[in-house]
Amino acid sequence: MRSDTKIKNLTFSAMFLALGMVLPFLTGQIPQIGNMLLPMHIPVLLCGLICGWQYGALVGLILPLLRYAVFGMPKLFPTGISMSFELLTYGLVVGWLYMHSKWHCIRALYRCLLIAMVCGRVVWGIVQWILLGASGTGFTVEMFLAGAVLNAIPGIVLQLILIPAVMLALHRTGLVPFSQNQQEKSMVKMS
Repeated sequence: MRSDTKIKNLTFSAMFLALGMVLPFLTGQIPQIGNMLLPMHIPVLLCGLICGWQYGALVGLILPLLRYAVFGMPKLFPTGISMSFELLTYGLVVGWLYMHSKWHCIRALYRCLLIAMVCGRVVWGIVQWILLGASGTGFTVEMFLAGAVLNAIPGIVLQLILIPAVMLALHRTGLVPFSQNQQEKSMVKMS
């Protein structure tokens, strides 16, 4: 990786980390709304898409832990720990899938987002099950469905609208091009 690309990715990752730190303040006064809109998920998903899976995974892992260290929220056990694994999964999966997509277009973007959302929620459920099981509390299927699906529907809808809109806006500025993969671009140039 070229050093200017690495510097750009580090800078964007720091920006996404900062966004993830402050976005929950928009919904923090009403925790039920914050739990439904999932404000920390958006910067992690964008980081994975724009900077790559390595950066998205690292920002996802660090963000809930750093927010807890600085602001005391989210509560570390079990919420913060399970969110760290969930957000790590989002950044890793969406970045890896998008990087390996044949096309970088809206259809590929939605496919990557949906798969990442499912994987992240499954990881969240597994970590919650392990943590709550170890503490003797237990984690039921109903708790998983409520936390991962039903309560998260507004946030899922927001992500499916906002993230493609941001990516399209960045495409218009030339920062994030929607295009064919590199191999096909070189073949088109050669013909």
